Formats: sequence, structure tokens, C-alpha cells
Amino acid sequence: MRKLILGFYVSIDGKSADADNGIRDVMMGIDDTEQEEYFVNQLWEAGAFLMGRNTYAAMAGFWPTSGHPSAKAMNEIPKVVFSRTLRSADDWPETRIASGDTAEEIAKLKAEPGKDLVAAGGTAFMHSLIKLGVVDEYRLWVLPAVTGKGAALFPELDEAVRLRLVKSTAFPSGVLELRYVPADK
Repeated sequence: MRKLILGFYVSIDGKSADADNGIRDVMMGIDDTEQEEYFVNQLWEAGAFLMGRNTYAAMAGFWPTSGHPSAKAMNEIPKVVFSRTLRSADDWPETRIASGDTAEEIAKLKAEPGKDLVAAGGTAFMHSLIKLGVVDEYRLWVLPAVTGKGAALFPELDEAVRLRLVKSTAFPSGVLELRYVPADK
């Protein structure tokens, strides 16, 4: 069975790039060849990318014509957009729409053969996956910045979710990749 990996860039104070809080500028300003190569290699390990409609709209307007080092992987790896309103995903090759119940759609995707699933995107989509309890691994890319504002990566929960660190990688730029799994797994 495939795992669902939640991957997200976050500031040291736990804020996402959803708001205009400067995180995108920090991300774009990082010049770290080692981190970029590592990231691209991880992209190729994904069996599919999962995202919400808003993230799809932003990415479909960028990746198909991008010359970025990640573009080949982003365009060739299958993508699944979770949306009940989107009718077409023709703007970005290798993309299909999942419009059913999110937990059921995730269960079907996990049951398919292939490489692990990577969810990326806005905090609303991430929050829904966390609240459903379908995340098997968290890969947080912690950026060397504090924003003091913006959307929190994790939603308010009824009870704490205990996690266990399984890997950490530090890059020359100060970016950290932290991998966590639920403590009970």
C-alpha cells in the first residue's frame, strides 16, 4: 500500500506561504544547489502529486512552460486535483480530477500499485488531510525565516497528534528537511 506524504515549506514559526508573509520571497531567494538537487531527486520518487483546486490553478499556470530544474518532474509525474467544482484539468499534462469524498479518494489512491503519494498545496487542503488522519509522513521544509504572520500549517485539533522524527537533513542555506511519522506507526 502506498503512503501519503505531506510535503510543505514552512517558516521557523510554523507559517505557510499561503499569505503574503514573505515566505515565497525567502523560498525564491535561496541559492542552494545541494538542496535543489535533493528536492528534484525526491520529486522523482513520487507516484503522484495531490493538491487542491487553488494550488492546481497556480501551478498549472507556471510549470508547463517553466525552465526551472524541477519542471520536468513536475510536468511528467501524475497529478490528482481534489475539487468538486473543477470540470477540466487540461491545462497541465498528467493531471486528473478527484471529485468524490476525500477520504475515499485517498483510500483508493493508496490501494493502487506504485510509488508513494505526495500532497502539496495550500493550508486548507493540508488541514483537511491532517484532520482526516490520512497522512502517513510529514516532510516539512523549514526555511531560515520568521514571518510573524500567515496561515499556520497545522489546524486546530481535538487532541494532540504525537509524531516521531525519522530523518532530518540540513542544507548549507539553512533549510532543514524534517521527516515525521505518526508515533503509533
